[in-house]
Amino acid sequence: MLAAVLHDFNDLRLEEVPMPHPGSGQVLVKVRSCGFCATDYKAIKGIRRNVGLPCIVGHEPSGTIVELGAGVTHFKVGDDVICQPSGYCGVCSSCRDGNTHYCEHAYTTGGDGPDIVLPGAFAEYMVTGAECIFLKPANISFDAAALTEPLSGAWKGVIKKSEMHLGDDVVVIGTGGIGLLCLMVAKAAGAGRLIAIDSSDYARNNALSLGATHAIDPNAGDPVKQVYDIIPNGPDLVVEAAGPIAAVNLMTALRRRGTKWNVFGITTHEKFELDGGYTHFLEGRMDASFGTTPEAMQAAIRLMERQLVDPEKIVSHRFALKDIHKAVEAMGEKNRNKVIINP
Repeated sequence: MLAAVLHDFNDLRLEEVPMPHPGSGQVLVKVRSCGFCATDYKAIKGIRRNVGLPCIVGHEPSGTIVELGAGVTHFKVGDDVICQPSGYCGVCSSCRDGNTHYCEHAYTTGGDGPDIVLPGAFAEYMVTGAECIFLKPANISFDAAALTEPLSGAWKGVIKKSEMHLGDDVVVIGTGGIGLLCLMVAKAAGAGRLIAIDSSDYARNNALSLGATHAIDPNAGDPVKQVYDIIPNGPDLVVEAAGPIAAVNLMTALRRRGTKWNVFGITTHEKFELDGGYTHFLEGRMDASFGTTPEAMQAAIRLMERQLVDPEKIVSHRFALKDIHKAVEAMGEKNRNKVIINP
């Protein structure tokens, strides 16, 4: 089969590799679509180096089951499916608490985090555990289905962790792919005023087209003042979906009494300061969110199936697997959103 094999950082090669076959409890999926995540790009470019080489990245796939391993009874050959990247044992204390993304025996397909990393979905076929498989509803495209995992992360952050309420005034800092999904989830959940903050004209326009009531350029004046001009009493929820430490600092500056704030986008080990007494008397709540769970995946599928959120609207580029190097170039462009690989 054809696969994009990362031999070293900045050394991605299209190669014919042996066709995988499923072991016990696994399935073989013909990949129809796979989202190109920023973590995949960072691995390819050597920005993140917690990567075992050589490897096949790509961890946001949808496809069709073509072979079943021993013991798989809940699916059949020909099922169109959505794949959760993070596998779990189901029996450790974390799994039984519902925190499968904390699993002590976790693995991932094409991603990062656990010690065990299986070949990912920048390939024509991939193997994964049956516990990671969800049936794709017929009214969801393969491209939309491939974005179930990032959409599930947005739902988990905005709804599960930060418990956004109907009518809440919400600020989303950073409206790239994941920020737009957070914004779309907040819109579907009944946000009142929904403010997007991004320095990119392209990103702000996307946010407005997908439901933001206001869009702020942080370089066009004090962003805190701009937000409070729109929401005089301050935001109910602030979601940092940008990544840079400056976005986290802006989030903390936007708080008023009772504000909930979610450290969602930053993954680098950088420090920010809080005034202890001020934070105490604000009586707000800090949350964070990473990864996904079966509950979050199911919630994302429901949002798509009921046509409350269509993640395909954030797709800006599509490439065949044979054009993977063009896709890598697109990932480095300023004015792009979600990139999809269609093997």
